[in-house]
Amino acid sequence: MMLRRCSPDVVTFSSLIDGYCRCGQLDGAMRIWKEMAQFYIQPNVYTFSIIIQSLCKQNRSEEALGLLRELNLRQDIAPRTFIYNPVIDILCKGGKVDEANLILIDMEEKGCHPDKYTYTILIIGHCMKGRISEAIAFFHKMVATGCYPDNITINSFISCLLKAGMPSEVDHIMLIASGRVSSSQKVSSSLSQSLDISVAV
Repeated sequence: MMLRRCSPDVVTFSSLIDGYCRCGQLDGAMRIWKEMAQFYIQPNVYTFSIIIQSLCKQNRSEEALGLLRELNLRQDIAPRTFIYNPVIDILCKGGKVDEANLILIDMEEKGCHPDKYTYTILIIGHCMKGRISEAIAFFHKMVATGCYPDNITINSFISCLLKAGMPSEVDHIMLIASGRVSSSQKVSSSLSQSLDISVAV
């Protein structure tokens, strides 16, 4: 390319980085990332997404956080939820839910709204740490913002609630999932007993 005097652009570098990442050669991808600066080419939102996601897959959370901070300094790139989600996920899987909560606050302050996957990650992450009340709060916030959970989220959450000895909360979650009540309504025992839902726990 260079011999033919074809100047690489951000698409060229992003494609190379993506190729290295898909082959599991993350160090090679990081080398290409650093070479971009030599050509005075700024990575775009998709370049950041590719490499942050790959870093998280290889459990290199500190490097992923560093790139996320670098991204947040860029005034020309609007933050996207799909960039934050892998970072929140790797933090929750590592038991660092407080750090994950800070990332959530940061993304919301930047006008980047969490989606179904963000909430699911946070719900399960807090359950795994035994912080059930926070997981419940995230579930209610999820539903209130119009992000309805799928069966995987519901089943995983219910399993955690049962292990925590909270059957009444299970009733409430099941009713919300069925659409019988809103997340702000209290569940009566008669309504709970009238609902027949099969949940795999």
